Amino acid sequence: MISGQSLRTPVTARYIGLGAYSIGHADVFSFTSNQAALMQVKSAAIGVYGERRFLLSATNMYTAVVAIPTSQGNFGLQADYFGFKNYNESQIGLAYARNLGKIDVGVKFNYYSFRIPSYGTSSAVNFELGAVAHLSDKFHAGIHVYNPVSSKLSNTDNEKLTSIYKFGMGYEPSDKFFISGEIVKEEDKDIDVNIGFQYNFMNQFFVRAGTSTETTNSYAGAGLSWKNLRIDVTAGYHPQLGFTPGLMLIVNFNKKQD
Repeated sequence: MISGQSLRTPVTARYIGLGAYSIGHADVFSFTSNQAALMQVKSAAIGVYGERRFLLSATNMYTAVVAIPTSQGNFGLQADYFGFKNYNESQIGLAYARNLGKIDVGVKFNYYSFRIPSYGTSSAVNFELGAVAHLSDKFHAGIHVYNPVSSKLSNTDNEKLTSIYKFGMGYEPSDKFFISGEIVKEEDKDIDVNIGFQYNFMNQFFVRAGTSTETTNSYAGAGLSWKNLRIDVTAGYHPQLGFTPGLMLIVNFNKKQD
C-alpha cells in the first residue's frame, strides 16, 4: 500500500492492474498500474471495482474506470474513493496513451483530495507517466512513475504526496497463461516485489493470484466472462489484519462475443 499521505491503493491492487505488461491479458483496469497499458484496450469499456478492506466498513475502497480507443491514441478516466463520512480520500485522473512502434507510452493527470469534517479539506494536482516496450510477442517490460515532482497538499505545512517508481515485466507463453513481476520503490519505504499470474481454463473462466513481499500480502481471484460482460470475485489476505473481499465488473462495448 502507499503512504497515508496519498490515496490508499486496494489491497488487491496488483490483481486489478495485473495485465499492464501483457497484450493478450490486458483489460480496462490495466492502465491503473501503468498508463501505457491503456493502448492495449481495443474497444470502449467501463469497469467498477470495490473492496471492503479487512472487513471494516470505514476502509471501503472503490475504483471506476473508462477507456475509449481512438485513431489518435486511447483515452481513459479513473476515479477512486477510500474511507467513510468522517475521513475520506478521493482522486480523479484523465489518462492518454499512444503507440510509438514497439513501445506504448502513457500519461495521467490527477486531482487528489482528502476530507476530514472536523479539520477541513486539502488537495493537490499530480501526474504519472508510464511506458511499456513489447520486446517480442510474448515478453514485455516497462517503467512507471507516480508523482515524480512531489506535489504539495494545500492547506498544510509543506505536506506532500509520496513519489513511487516501478519497473515491471510480463511473459505470456500462450493465450492461456501469463506471469508478471514488478519492483516498486516508494519514497521512504523499502523496495517491494510483486509477482502474479493469470491462467485461463477456458475462454470464459480464469483465475489470478499473486503476492507482495513488503507486507507478505497475498491475493487471489476468479473471473467469468459472458459475451461483453466480465465479473471477478477477489480476496486479499494480510497476515496481521486479515481478509479483504472484493468484486469487479467490466463491460466491453463493440467487442467480438465469445
